[in-house]
Amino acid sequence: MPPDARPRLTVLSGPSGVGKSTVVAHMRKEHPEVWLSVSATTRKPRPGEQHGVHYFFVTDDEMDKLIANGELLEWAEFAGNRYGTPRGAVQDRLEKGEPVLLEIDLQGARQVRESMSDAQLVFLAPPSWEELVRRLTGRGTEPPEVIERRLDAAKTELAAEPEFDETLVNTSVEDVARELLALMDVV
Repeated sequence: MPPDARPRLTVLSGPSGVGKSTVVAHMRKEHPEVWLSVSATTRKPRPGEQHGVHYFFVTDDEMDKLIANGELLEWAEFAGNRYGTPRGAVQDRLEKGEPVLLEIDLQGARQVRESMSDAQLVFLAPPSWEELVRRLTGRGTEPPEVIERRLDAAKTELAAEPEFDETLVNTSVEDVARELLALMDVV
């Protein structure tokens, strides 16, 4: 990136189960200078998730206050829980010239597009519908009705791909992470 160029916000989105978290974890292991925004959520932690590292786990009342005070860059409800991106932290990092990545759902990506029109929206697509179904059912962390809601949502999310600036197909975590870094001008 040229020395006078400022990084822009990059948003990674795609259907649940497509591998967003896996790609981001691999990318950040190789390039820890990429700052990943930590979302607030009303969802209960999964095994191994830590408050402030994976998410800020908040109550419904706390989330209501964040929304009412305009402290979220975006927020959405998904599978019965709410998720949101704290606005201040993202703006601070961008002002410092750090590359910032958001890993969020389709609703959130649309809200970011409205509030930060220069953000780069990247869609992570599965190699096939069958592979996405396999990934979602193979987690073993959610009851069948939640998996069914996620699959229904995934159909809607896949149809929104044309709204994004770029599409990456997750056939290889290493390849997708490298392509994402290139889009962010980090490599």
